Amino acid sequence: MMRYREKIKYTKWVTIALLMLLAIASCRKDDDVVMPTVQETNEKVFTEYVGMYVLCEGNMGANKATLDYLDLHDGRYYQNIFPSRNPNQVKELGDVGNDCKIYGSKLWLVINCSNKVEVCSADSARSFGHVDVPNCRYLAFHEGYAYVSSFVGKVGGTSVLGSVYKIDTLSLEIKGQVSVGYQPEEMAVVDGKLYVANSGGYSAMQGKGYDRRISVIDLKTFQQESMIDVGPNLFRLRADQYGQLWATTHGDHITTPARLYLLTKDSQTGAMAVAKTFDTPVTDIAFRGDSLCFIGVDDTHEEADYYYSGVIDIKSHALVSEKLIDNLDDIETAYGLMVHPVTGDIYVMDATNYVSNGWLFCYDAKGKFKWKTSTGDIPGHACWRELRIKN
Repeated sequence: MMRYREKIKYTKWVTIALLMLLAIASCRKDDDVVMPTVQETNEKVFTEYVGMYVLCEGNMGANKATLDYLDLHDGRYYQNIFPSRNPNQVKELGDVGNDCKIYGSKLWLVINCSNKVEVCSADSARSFGHVDVPNCRYLAFHEGYAYVSSFVGKVGGTSVLGSVYKIDTLSLEIKGQVSVGYQPEEMAVVDGKLYVANSGGYSAMQGKGYDRRISVIDLKTFQQESMIDVGPNLFRLRADQYGQLWATTHGDHITTPARLYLLTKDSQTGAMAVAKTFDTPVTDIAFRGDSLCFIGVDDTHEEADYYYSGVIDIKSHALVSEKLIDNLDDIETAYGLMVHPVTGDIYVMDATNYVSNGWLFCYDAKGKFKWKTSTGDIPGHACWRELRIKN
């Protein structure tokens, strides 16, 4: 039998050996972790908005969704930060990043083809876990709940009625589900009602035509109470500070171009209805005070696509400028738009050719070019990170 001193000595050496093995394994794991690529923007901006997360979609089926981070305080752009922040996640972020928003202290990332919503720390992008939602699309938040639009059916599959899932933001448990129109996209909350833009993208592929309705959900009962006819192939839906809704359509990509619609409340019934249609094609929008900034593309021409940008006064509903930025032709595929809440700087996400790295362009508030930086594949979604997280 081993003596006590020998046993202690043996245990000590076994412990040391195990620690050495763990250290080696740890080093090997660190070697496998993808570290972010760091680029200098040569500009530091000091406000309460310390940075911007940029979610890059990645090519469908390639499991290449990535999360980038623009640090405004140190003037650097960090490309693909999720793997190093979450080294234990084997498949990293997943397949096709579709939306990102911050609510309270959490960063929410919709990963469409992976059928999940990844929930992370807004400060570190370290994952708390995820919520399984089939063919998930976009996010909205209201009074402690996250709402996720879902095509419900398989990606690229048969057209079925879509749904909105209700998720408790603390427990990350699904608390409800309500059916809406076909292939729902963006959502907005106004006065306790959730408005959902239905596209009907799968329906059109099956020869049934696009959906053209916005679903209206009462958030107290979590039931669909009505639908608003707007236009074919709805996509963006945003509420401004005055409770108005701004909706975009993709059109049919053949004869009907993309359009922008303004919805306001009827003075007698209180129901939302289309108040004005803007002929300019609009792909993405962002608010800046009483202005709505937009970029757009008309892809109904055989010879080439035509790009647009401009500014609309959200109080008078007038088009006040037909140029948001200079040298729009420098951008190959204008895919997403953000405006800094304090400086008014304009950020345009360029998806380029949809198969290689994109670009993030930065312009000042007057539309003058400042800098650009390389991003992940197909950058299209972003959100601001504030210095003090609001609960």
